[in-house]
This record gives sequence, C-alpha cells and structure tokens, in this order.
Amino acid sequence: MSAAQARARARRSPRPPAPVLLVVLALLGVVLAGCSNQQPVLPEATRTAGGDVGTVTTTADGVQEITLTTGDDYVFTPDTFTVEPGTVRVTVRNVADQLTHNFRFTPDTGPVPIEPAIPVLGPGEEDTIEFEVTEPGEYPFECSFHIALGQVGTMTVRAP
Repeated sequence: MSAAQARARARRSPRPPAPVLLVVLALLGVVLAGCSNQQPVLPEATRTAGGDVGTVTTTADGVQEITLTTGDDYVFTPDTFTVEPGTVRVTVRNVADQLTHNFRFTPDTGPVPIEPAIPVLGPGEEDTIEFEVTEPGEYPFECSFHIALGQVGTMTVRAP
C-alpha cells in the first residue's frame, strides 16, 4: 500500500454500526420534541387561603400582617391582597415538595419602589419582610424564578 493510499484510508472515518446510529437518531428526536413553542402544562393550584394564610390582620402596634404560601404549582396564595398606608409585614411560606421560590415586588412598577425581598425559599421554608407604604396604588409582586409561568400577584394600597 502506498503512502497516499494509507493517508486516504486514515482520513476516512469508519461508519458507525447501525444500532448506534439508531440510538443517536432516537435521542435527537426526543431533544427536538422538547424544543417546541407550546406552553408547558402547569400543575393545578390546589391550595386555598385559610387559617393564618391570606387574611390581613393588624397587630396591637398597628403593623398589618399577611401570610402567603407558594408551592409546586407556581402560584402565590392569595395572589392579591389589600392594605392601608402604613407598616406592612409579609410572610411567605414555601409549602412545595420540590421547588425553590423567591418573593419580590416587581422592579420599576407600582407607585414607588419597595426594596425588601425574600431572595430564596427552599421547600418547607418561610421568611418575613417588613416595609412602609405611603402611596396608594397597585404594587405587583413576583417569584422572579417563575415569572414566565405566571407566578405573580398584586398588593393594593388603599387611599387614606
């Protein structure tokens, strides 16, 4: 065999066996099927407000308190609540088995910014933030991890 023939043979890649080629093609089909533009099917929200969840109460010193829950269904329960101008304390409880969430007021929305946020809540965790509101209006909030899945809500501050 000449040197030119040896180089030509070395450049040719061997053809993969048929079963390997079939596995590669099947995996490619699965990957491409996952890249569709269809909306994902979200789990149905099954939690309801009740007990210490979803009701705005006022402490003896005038602080308005509310507890929200979030879980594996990508929603806040409740997703809307109303307060008066003054001090507000929001507790968020993650009742999920798997998902991590956060809570923040949507940046650049609402009458004035509300800075306090809950950066990360693992399953079974809860955290509380406290802040002052003086401007009436609607203040959108969100889990910034799951905005595209609709995990949003609104706090309304009534006019005095």
